[in-house]
Amino acid sequence: MQILHLAIAEDNALALKSITKKLSSFSDITIDFISYNGKEIINQLKKKSVDVVLMDIEMPVMDGISATKEINELFPQVKVIMLTTFDDDDKIFNAILAGASGYLLKDEPAESIYMHLRNIHEGGAAMSAGIALKAIQYIRSDMKKETEGAEESILSSRETEVLIEIKNGLTYKEIGQKLNISEGTVRKHIEHIYQKLQVNNKVSALNIAKEKKWL
Repeated sequence: MQILHLAIAEDNALALKSITKKLSSFSDITIDFISYNGKEIINQLKKKSVDVVLMDIEMPVMDGISATKEINELFPQVKVIMLTTFDDDDKIFNAILAGASGYLLKDEPAESIYMHLRNIHEGGAAMSAGIALKAIQYIRSDMKKETEGAEESILSSRETEVLIEIKNGLTYKEIGQKLNISEGTVRKHIEHIYQKLQVNNKVSALNIAKEKKWL
């Protein structure tokens, strides 16, 4: 099996000893280097690339989430798995937004960590079972917050499409080309939007639509 080149970012000596011991029995994984903060691992990656980084979150100098974001921008070929004791909802979500390919808890058994490392290396994702459930619950909660209080739109689906493209900065001609309608039809839709919202300009129409969460 192909050797998987790994780096670890971890400032806690006991946690570092635990993870290296867990991985020591797998002959197809090599730990190329160890870093003790986010800035250090970025500097090391500039000298030598690896396949996967196991990244702690709470570290001095630069935390793991900030480091993950920078690694994702500078070394997009390197996969990052957060390995942490934290199962905080915001940390999970922020780590994923920063570009992490996985999120594992440090108490995962050795075989599970190994399986997730291999899965990540082959293009998959990695997430502890409890973390996956939290992530789903977080997304559902966030979606509920987005939809709560939204009024039913009085605009037609086509009028909403036109308004979205106005928000995107397209001209009437460009909107017509994108939606496959004439420029005159675009103007007629905008006229109807103004009438329904009782406004006389694009900015006012957009402000109302955003306020009512129609866009």
